[in-house]
Amino acid sequence: MTAPARTRTSDELIRAEEPVLAHNYHPLPVVVARAEGAWVEDVEGRRYLDMLAGYSALNFGHRHPALIEAAHHQLDRLTLTSRAFHSDRLAEFAERLTALTGQDMVLPMNTGAEAVESGIKVARKWAYEVKGVPADRATIVVAADNFHGRTTTIVGFSTDETARSGFGPFAPGFRIVPYNDLAALEAALDETTAAVLIEPVQGEAGVIVPDDGYLTGVRELTRRAGCLFLADEIQSGLGRTGRTLAVDHEDVVPDVVLLGKALGGGIVPVSAVVGRREVLGVLRPGEHGSTFGGNPLSAAVGTAVVGLLETGEFQRRAAELGAVLREGLAELAGRGVVGFRSRGLWAGVDVDPAIGTGREIGERLMREGVLVKDTHGSTIRLAPPLTITEGELRSALASLEKVLAA
Repeated sequence: MTAPARTRTSDELIRAEEPVLAHNYHPLPVVVARAEGAWVEDVEGRRYLDMLAGYSALNFGHRHPALIEAAHHQLDRLTLTSRAFHSDRLAEFAERLTALTGQDMVLPMNTGAEAVESGIKVARKWAYEVKGVPADRATIVVAADNFHGRTTTIVGFSTDETARSGFGPFAPGFRIVPYNDLAALEAALDETTAAVLIEPVQGEAGVIVPDDGYLTGVRELTRRAGCLFLADEIQSGLGRTGRTLAVDHEDVVPDVVLLGKALGGGIVPVSAVVGRREVLGVLRPGEHGSTFGGNPLSAAVGTAVVGLLETGEFQRRAAELGAVLREGLAELAGRGVVGFRSRGLWAGVDVDPAIGTGREIGERLMREGVLVKDTHGSTIRLAPPLTITEGELRSALASLEKVLAA
């Protein structure tokens, strides 16, 4: 009788990845094997509190029962048709997602980067067919320190040299202005402007929250200039900031909203471009598509995600626990924390560089059983699942306090 294969240890698995995986990530040295709610477990059985939640892809925690049930049910029926045919799940997904976001139409895709690329294509086509911009002259205004994805078009208008270097030549047609600067934005708009594309909160940059009134100002400037407002809510949307969308904090309605990450419930990649009918209506059959975009499995899970958000429970939890998070971080100010920014259950925390880099802080927290992710310099990001309890959140803050004190 053949003996069962031995389970490899975390160290062995990490070493096994080195020669066969492209080195496009530098993960923390933890190998996750199981997860439930706000907790993950490595192959040795050590448990960690997940304070990253897959960059907001796991807003509802790991393996949320309603989402797992929706996926199981759909797996037993139908997974993929391609958009060559209709499926019985797509209409309800689109109906409920448009109602949740206050928009008219949905363009379903898979990844966040696909949603951004699709938004760019739609904005350009709208500019030519509706606004009357001369062919191939359309421009899109973006913000410095943005993060919209990793495709060559997107990194071409990034100001992060690590993301850009070595990947050119880049597509023209983008103007970069400082974030949170309405005067600079106004100066960049002209008759060729198809759209302004911004994150209502800049995630990768360190959870940068703009001044009150900035989003309202963007909406007013784009309206005056006769161009579109594209809000990238791939990280900030679907409950993370304490509202369904981050733009809801200023009661702003963009022309187009880009969604992803949490829309797939941490189960399948699902993204969507949702927008006004007169904008998304410029697309005609054959001009854009995706084999997996809007597939029945994704539509079933996405509909279940929308169902969770329709109750308002998760938006309330993010707002209430966000206040706990903010209070806890304020108590650490001057005690290792030199600054922080938060909105809802999402924070960027600047640690005194004398204590360590963001990576070093992340490794120390990992040893305390808490998982976070560093970003630039000595900044870490906190974005726990919206299912986390107040006790778990306070425990994570206590671990951060311990690491900073040590």
